Amino acid sequence: MTTNVSTTTAIPATARRLGATGPAVFPLGLGCMGMSALYGEADRAESLATLHAYLEAVPQGMAALLDTGDFYGMGHNELLINEALRTAPAAARERALTSVKFGALRTVEGGFTGYDGRPEAVRNFLAYSLQRLGRDHIDIYRIARVDPDVPIEETVGAIAEAVQAGHVRHIGLSEVGADTLRRAAAVAPISDLQIEYSLISRGIEDRILPAARELGIGVTAYGVLSRGLISGHFTRDRSLAPGDFRGMSPRFQGDNLHRNLDLVEALRKVAEEKGVTVAQTAIAWVLARGEDVVPLVGARRRDRLTEALGAMDVELTAADLAAVEEAVPAGAAAGERYPAAQMAHLDSEH
Repeated sequence: MTTNVSTTTAIPATARRLGATGPAVFPLGLGCMGMSALYGEADRAESLATLHAYLEAVPQGMAALLDTGDFYGMGHNELLINEALRTAPAAARERALTSVKFGALRTVEGGFTGYDGRPEAVRNFLAYSLQRLGRDHIDIYRIARVDPDVPIEETVGAIAEAVQAGHVRHIGLSEVGADTLRRAAAVAPISDLQIEYSLISRGIEDRILPAARELGIGVTAYGVLSRGLISGHFTRDRSLAPGDFRGMSPRFQGDNLHRNLDLVEALRKVAEEKGVTVAQTAIAWVLARGEDVVPLVGARRRDRLTEALGAMDVELTAADLAAVEEAVPAGAAAGERYPAAQMAHLDSEH
């Protein structure tokens, strides 16, 4: 089998705009969370090399979307991005566009205790992020999960004030439902909604994606490989490292894991017929959902980044798309995408 994997040199591509008011970006964004948290130990040198490789892969004149959260490693991820940008060639550094999530409340032990969307909290989180990133502005700023005790209008309004002050360029949202999306958009222009979207997480297609399109809001899709589950690299006998949160994910447990990996094997047959990898097929499917969808790939190694970039060379015909969706039908995944306690925080699921 031949594998259609491109190198990490500059790749011809057409930029995708994040909604009617957002920036134009490279068709694949880089999700940086795994370089600092929740997947076990990460190799710092390799993380920096991967960040540099991504920046260099983005063509001149196009924005490289780096997605992070101030709570990824309690600031570690923002400091890592700071270091990567400081040590990157000037031309590559200038292409970087930062997307930051805020609001998560953490404990010393690493637990999550809720979210804070009060305007004074927005200003506080923003000040710390600007310092850690070493930048005078954040390109897209969004609360990670809706604070149930604070109207979304107040949270978005506070970000809008930061836009007026020049500290933020665009307002984003994360994991919100259609109704909340409409309320937020009535306050200020929203560039994009960051939300999980993959072959096995298609819940946004019923109400959320149509609402986003009606409002002119783009989608940055995370979890396009379902945290590695549908990457083609996850095996049934794999032991997860300490600190890897997938050990608590319903889709990675017991019979659910085996049923989900059966779907991956069906997808592998489709990928092999095209001479590409499973991961490339899954990413290409998300790319094919529309020009207003920008997948975020969570590569934390250069080889995985190279594979992901190769997805942009994969052209899925109507017949290919039908074969992919026959292999992995909508709603076929076994298990919820988060444990019950975390699902309760998702406005998008209510």
